[in-house]
Amino acid sequence: MFEDLKNAMTQEFKMTDIGLMSYYLGIEVKQSEEGIFISQERYTREILEKFNMMNSKPVATPIETGTKLSKHEEGDDVDPSYFKSLVGSLRYLTCTRPDILFSVGLVSRFMESPTTTHLKVTKRILRYLKGTLDYRLFYSSSKEFKLEGYCDRLGWRY
Repeated sequence: MFEDLKNAMTQEFKMTDIGLMSYYLGIEVKQSEEGIFISQERYTREILEKFNMMNSKPVATPIETGTKLSKHEEGDDVDPSYFKSLVGSLRYLTCTRPDILFSVGLVSRFMESPTTTHLKVTKRILRYLKGTLDYRLFYSSSKEFKLEGYCDRLGWRY
């Protein structure tokens, strides 16, 4: 079926088959019989370089347990443009890194008037990424489709 569509499209439009997708919008794609791996390792390295964190010491978690932030945190004000650029870069990275989604969502609340405390928490996310550059999402290929949802708070499975 796919080959028929591809042949029809090739006849109708000027196009070339360049094979399996390997890179798209900063997302690296590796396809195999078992499934598809996606990652943003190159983009993560670019972020670490842009914000001078390539030589930082990695940490095991993206945010410390019990971290609570507010608009009126102690510390000097940080350039909002710099902070927005950093948080925006991290938000795009969450497409393939759901492990940082909560912490990026937390710091993104303070883009209007960030302080050094907010920046410190955000840079911890970068330090976590430094130690987890090789993390990828895997979508297994299967003939059997099963959609499953889980709510951690209630312990319900759908």
